[in-house]
Amino acid sequence: MKNTLINYVEFKAKDLPKVKAFYLAAFGWTFTDYGPDYVAFTESGLEGGFEKTEDDVVNGVLVVLYHENLEDIQQKVIQAGGTIVQEIFSFPGGRRFHFTDPSGNELAIWSDN
Repeated sequence: MKNTLINYVEFKAKDLPKVKAFYLAAFGWTFTDYGPDYVAFTESGLEGGFEKTEDDVVNGVLVVLYHENLEDIQQKVIQAGGTIVQEIFSFPGGRRFHFTDPSGNELAIWSDN
């Protein structure tokens, strides 16, 4: 897998069963549940997922990049003027961190290492 390509898109959702039913009926996407608060989707052109939230969804899309070395790319993000908003953390399947670009857009970078 090449580094720093858009690899995954993550949405927020208040009602996971309802959002799954919508995307299945409208577009034929398929789903894999990862516990009560997360569901991944495929058959959409780009893999992604829905994270359960109780908050109002204002900007509900998180673009996720891939990089094989999170520590190295995190330093490059900081040196380029990005702001780390969530330090490296583990999740089922790997690790990731979140940052904002100079315009305030939040993105994440993940690794399976």
